[in-house]
Amino acid sequence: MKQVSMEQKISNLLAQAGTEALIITDPFNMRYLSGFSGGEGALFLSEGQRVLITDSRYTEAAGKESSFTVVEENRSHNRMEIFRECVKEACAASVAYEDQSLRCCEFDRMRAALPETLEWKPLGDLADRTRRIKTEEEIACIAKAEAIGDAAFLEILKILQPGMTELEAAAELEYQMRKAGAEGFSFDTIMASGKNSSMPHAVPSGKKLQEGDFITMDFGCTYRGYCSDMTRTVVLGEASPKQREIYNVVLKAQEAALSVIRPGMTGAEVDKVARDVIAQAGYGDCFGHGLGHSVGLFIHEEPRLSPSGLDVLEPGMTETVEPGIYVPDFGGVRIEDLVVITEDGCRNLTSSPKCLIEL
Repeated sequence: MKQVSMEQKISNLLAQAGTEALIITDPFNMRYLSGFSGGEGALFLSEGQRVLITDSRYTEAAGKESSFTVVEENRSHNRMEIFRECVKEACAASVAYEDQSLRCCEFDRMRAALPETLEWKPLGDLADRTRRIKTEEEIACIAKAEAIGDAAFLEILKILQPGMTELEAAAELEYQMRKAGAEGFSFDTIMASGKNSSMPHAVPSGKKLQEGDFITMDFGCTYRGYCSDMTRTVVLGEASPKQREIYNVVLKAQEAALSVIRPGMTGAEVDKVARDVIAQAGYGDCFGHGLGHSVGLFIHEEPRLSPSGLDVLEPGMTETVEPGIYVPDFGGVRIEDLVVITEDGCRNLTSSPKCLIEL
């Protein structure tokens, strides 16, 4: 897999945007392009400038993390003044901005502060697209984060018991991730038991775990800024015949998708493979979300595996594969692995067991 330098990526981004300069404000794109992890500030990029603007809370860290020129913004030298200086130095007639993440009020401030003759070009998803194909270093960080999740899952299996609340179980799972080396969490942990597991994004509650409950755990952590994501569903006690049936259908759907996912396929084509398995088993109406999404510095990145996913998969992309069946007033199952697209298929970064576990 050929790797492109960050300098070349920035030059390509300027060319694709058709502009002399870029203003980057999305914290994930700031980190990706500059190396700065603070998330507060902005980047000004042109062919001759690599400027990182942040305040005194972060200037020391920014200087250590990034090779860009760090400029401190403060009351006497605010961000808009720094932008004006950068535009003048770049002799820029146009600037591209992140219209998909920048708040309208912030854009209005920039437009009012900078020359009226300046042409503003919306960047769309071009900056996000530079992050789609991961480097080997990025994949290693994602794999480490996923390994931390695997370790935490094995530990939580020893802890779950009747009488614990979903909130207590979620806290234990997060504690285990921290112990294993997590910097933080990719998203709010989902710990859903019994009938609550029929809600794909259920919020942990004071409900107590009971014998016979499905327990769906969707969780992830960060390592060096990169996210992991995995889901496992277990049964507390002995599974009923219907629970076994639903679990096995979801597992079959996931295995079918994992067996075919490869470069050249669209997200919709992969999604259909898993969705057809679930529909043929009679549960088509119980699988409403897409099959998966990419993962990187942000937990939900593009491209996605979904009925509307028309982007073509390429080596180096990461994807979750997470089919589910959710039956109201009964419960639900989701099984999720995180994979890297390879030259001829995929490499699964998730190693936790997927057989139906009865605790």
